[in-house]
Amino acid sequence: MESTLVPLAERMRPTTLSQVVGQRHIVGPGSVLSRMVEQQKISNMIFFGPPGTGKTTVANIAAKAAGKRLYKLNGTTSSTADVKQIVEELDSLLGVDGVVVYLDEIQYFNKKQQQTLLSYMENGRITLIASTTENPFFYVYPAILSRSAVFEFKPVTEDDIKEDLERAARFIQAEQGIAVEFQGDSLSLLAAAGGGDLRRSINCFELAVQIAAEDSKAVLTDELIKSMSVGAPIFHDKDGDSHYDLLSAFQKSLRGSDENAGVYYLARLLEGGDLIGACRRLMVTAAEDIGLAYPQALPIVKAAVDMALQVGLPEARIPLADAVILLCTSPKSNSGICAIDAALEDIRSGRAGNIPDNLRDTHYDGAKKLGHGKGYVYPHSYPGHYYEQQYLPDALKDRKYYQFGDNKTEQAAKVYSDKIKDGH
Repeated sequence: MESTLVPLAERMRPTTLSQVVGQRHIVGPGSVLSRMVEQQKISNMIFFGPPGTGKTTVANIAAKAAGKRLYKLNGTTSSTADVKQIVEELDSLLGVDGVVVYLDEIQYFNKKQQQTLLSYMENGRITLIASTTENPFFYVYPAILSRSAVFEFKPVTEDDIKEDLERAARFIQAEQGIAVEFQGDSLSLLAAAGGGDLRRSINCFELAVQIAAEDSKAVLTDELIKSMSVGAPIFHDKDGDSHYDLLSAFQKSLRGSDENAGVYYLARLLEGGDLIGACRRLMVTAAEDIGLAYPQALPIVKAAVDMALQVGLPEARIPLADAVILLCTSPKSNSGICAIDAALEDIRSGRAGNIPDNLRDTHYDGAKKLGHGKGYVYPHSYPGHYYEQQYLPDALKDRKYYQFGDNKTEQAAKVYSDKIKDGH
């Protein structure tokens, strides 16, 4: 059948917002976009999110609802000349009511190309719908952003994908007379295979049906789906916004004492080949978030990182997983970073002050004549190896940068500190 040459995901593409899978925050009843479509008026829009989440589908529906001619461009292959060619048609009957330009992968248009596009948007004859898999606030020209509504598309949930796979089965039966049967966990396996990318799951389903089809029936078994080596894709662009989201989630899970999330995000980082990023965040967390509550975490994590870098992947996952669990289950304190940041704030605001004379260097001729070192008292000569004297500059002498944390280790240190300073 000739129609089957077109991918199934394209053949069953939704034609109304109510048919769109997921993205209810964007296309659901009462949403901004649904009201635009109902009123047959659309504005400039930017859609961003992972592949296969409905960006192109929603753009098609919105353009059709507005009754405007739709031109499709792709940032990887199109140029300014393509935009100018569209503009030339605006004075013809084709563009009398204005046109919608759907620009996929806008992040591949450079600043000059985006500025050219902006100039044609200003009079309203061109309505832009752009899509991107990257954060538009990093890649889209600010003047275009300021003139556009930005919508974030989220990965489609497995439950939503399952519903659409069942719709795909009904579509195949109506179109080709093939009855599809999901056996065991095959439906769930196919839904998980997309990793939130609906199109990928539908493509895997179509391939499975082609393999299993026999006598107007296709039985999809767990074994068949697994034998296709279907697995969720790992999107890991080390220079992209999603990469920093992943690193942020990893470190915040360690700080939040969630060992299960910590191990999960470590696995994603390692599966994406980012051994260095994982190691760096582990060491930073040991100092920033565990810190003085369990000082031994620093050398332990450093040893685990050294081991991981020496043995490499895949074995590196073992000491790093140990380090993740150690940090997640350790007591937490940020007193160290709070102390240094408070001191830095004073210095950067100009409150540096002069070093007290008693602390200044005396290891050169003439230092004593300048009064350097005068009045300094050697603490080891006194009980508790402590003698009260001023160490901070005069302008900062009463500043207290470090506050003892409420954990066992720092409270023990506070008891010792109070004891040696008692009576001074």
